[in-house]
Amino acid sequence: MANTSRPVRRTALLASAAALLGLVGACGSESSTSTAPRPTQAPRTTTPDTGAATGAATTPAATAAPSDTAGSASASARTDGRCRTGELRAEVGRVDPGAGQRNFPIVLTNTSDRTCTVRGYPGAAFVDASGGQLGPDPVRAPSSPGTVTLAPGKSAWAGLSFSSPQISGARTATPAALLVTPPDEHDPIRVAWTAGEVPVGGDESSVKVTALEPGTGP
Repeated sequence: MANTSRPVRRTALLASAAALLGLVGACGSESSTSTAPRPTQAPRTTTPDTGAATGAATTPAATAAPSDTAGSASASARTDGRCRTGELRAEVGRVDPGAGQRNFPIVLTNTSDRTCTVRGYPGAAFVDASGGQLGPDPVRAPSSPGTVTLAPGKSAWAGLSFSSPQISGARTATPAALLVTPPDEHDPIRVAWTAGEVPVGGDESSVKVTALEPGTGP
């Protein structure tokens, strides 16, 4: 009996060992299955890189926005330095007669609270009481225009001149006003004309205007 029990035990032991090996093999197969997705997880290690790239993409956008805002702010802060019609007062100074000529300073004064500039020739036109122009536009006298900077309250002047009608024999009219248009502006300033008749046609009827320069006249 003893001898027959030993083979049975050995068989049982072998069966147990085989079962144990099967379990170990099963565990090994489960381990390999759990590690199989790891190669697919490998790109995930680039996620920080992708995130870094995304961050790099968003960072310039984030930094560009303030710079764009600053640029827009600086662009809106920039203003045209030219004096506007509404910022100026126009006057016609006293006549300065000489050598058969009648010379008048046209004075533009900065009435605004900012510094602005004028450059070149003012527009000028004699008009009657109804606003109709008398005579042709003045001719620009040869000169070298420069930029005149006008602080608040400061002035620039241009010369308006024509031959005395009593000497030239030109056809004349007596204007009600002189319309003065600042350089590069469209809206004129109406100045009452009190200096009598001006040439509006015929020989020697040309009226001349000079470029603006600092001050209120000679």
